[in-house]
Amino acid sequence: MIVYTYSEARQNLASLLEQVVKEGEVRIKRKDGQIFIIRPETKVGSPLDVEGINLGITTAEIVEFIHEGRRESYKPTVQADSNST
Repeated sequence: MIVYTYSEARQNLASLLEQVVKEGEVRIKRKDGQIFIIRPETKVGSPLDVEGINLGITTAEIVEFIHEGRRESYKPTVQADSNST
C-alpha cells in the first residue's frame, strides 16, 4: 500500500481518491509521523432498496392477478352438519 505525504495527497487528491476506490484505502502521513487512513464511505441503505422493473402492466392488472390467484387457491369445503334433522 502506498503511503502519501500530506503534500503529495494535497497535490494529487483526484488520483488519490481514485486509488481509494480501487484499493479500498490510502494512507497519508504527516511530518509529525501521524498516519491517517482514507476509505470510501460505505453505502448505507436497506438491501431491499432495489430499482423497480417496468413490466408494462398497470396497477389494476396486478391487483386483478392477485385476486385471480386467491380465487383459484381458495376453495371452501362444505361439511355436512351431523345434527341435521
